Amino acid sequence: MFLKIKNIPKVYWSSDKPSNLKPKISTSFFLCFGLIIFGLGEGLLIVSASGASPWSVLAQGLFLNIGFSVGIITIFISFTVLLLWFPLKQKPGIGTILNALIIGLVIDACLRYVSTPENYINQILLGAVAVVAVGLGGGIYLVANLGAGPRDGLMIGLQKKTNLPIAFVRGLLEITVMSIGWYLGGTVGVGTLLFAFGIGPCVALSLFLVNRLFN
Repeated sequence: MFLKIKNIPKVYWSSDKPSNLKPKISTSFFLCFGLIIFGLGEGLLIVSASGASPWSVLAQGLFLNIGFSVGIITIFISFTVLLLWFPLKQKPGIGTILNALIIGLVIDACLRYVSTPENYINQILLGAVAVVAVGLGGGIYLVANLGAGPRDGLMIGLQKKTNLPIAFVRGLLEITVMSIGWYLGGTVGVGTLLFAFGIGPCVALSLFLVNRLFN
């Protein structure tokens, strides 16, 4: 059922519009809570050493071909994705800014305090948990409706244009990015595949659960 979701649900703590500069306390809380869970998942995926996310694979592949640092390329990719928002009529908000700040801080905390499992099976399991966390966190903060991050905004815009299920749009987006990165020489691991194929259903599940719990 949740795989057929096509819209971001609205609940009592959702903002009326993404550009709201004075959101309710409950809206701000769930926005930050979702971003913390999202960042935790991103950090755990890196710590798991089971494979980078598809967008990191793309950055690595571009690095191998054009020579800039992976960090600079990641910033370039983010700005490029934001430019794609304009034809899709997506608007940034507070959440767009907090997306970068909170997720970055939580990733750093994970890298500092969480150790990589020595057992390969445990690395894969941690990678799977990380993907679920990113999906759940993503769904929560998107429902707050205070502006999406660059990639999530692209997902929402494409969904509105195509009217396809969110799970399908996000999955296709991640698989495409991963494939391009791999073709350019980026390294793909089991965690990368888990993310590419699992993030769409996990985001859709999160949206479904939030809608059921708060409506």
